[in-house]
Amino acid sequence: MGRPTVIPLGNGAYRIDEGERSRLAWAAGPSDARWVFLDGRTYVIDAAGAGRAAGTRRRRRAQDDGALAAPMPATVLGIAVEPGQRVSKGDVLVRLEAMKMELAVKAPRDGVVKTIACRQGELVQPGVPLLELA
Repeated sequence: MGRPTVIPLGNGAYRIDEGERSRLAWAAGPSDARWVFLDGRTYVIDAAGAGRAAGTRRRRRAQDDGALAAPMPATVLGIAVEPGQRVSKGDVLVRLEAMKMELAVKAPRDGVVKTIACRQGELVQPGVPLLELA
C-alpha cells in the first residue's frame, strides 16, 4: 500500500484515501496543535513541540489511558455508560456534537467506568476529562 492521500472537504473535514479504503477525519484548533478525530480516537498534531524544528509533526494521544476528553468544544448528546459498568475496547461511551457532526468517544481499552464528569446537554471543552476508566 502506498502513501495515503488526504483530501480537504471543508469545515475541518478530510477524506483519507488508502487504495480501496476511504476514511473520514475531522480537525480543529490552531495550526500548531490541531485536534484530529479519526476512527473514534483523538490525536493532537503538534507542529511546534519543544526540541523540534517548527513544521515537524508528531502524533500523540490526546487523552491518557484512564481519562477521556473531548477533542474540541462540543455538546454532550448522550452518555451510554454508568459508573461501575464494564466496557470493552471500542465501546461507545459518550456521544458528542461539534461543528454539526456527531462524534463518538470510544473506550481505548477494556475497563470499568470509574467516574462520569459530564452530563447530557453540557458544553464541554477540549482536554477536560469526560469520564475515567479504572
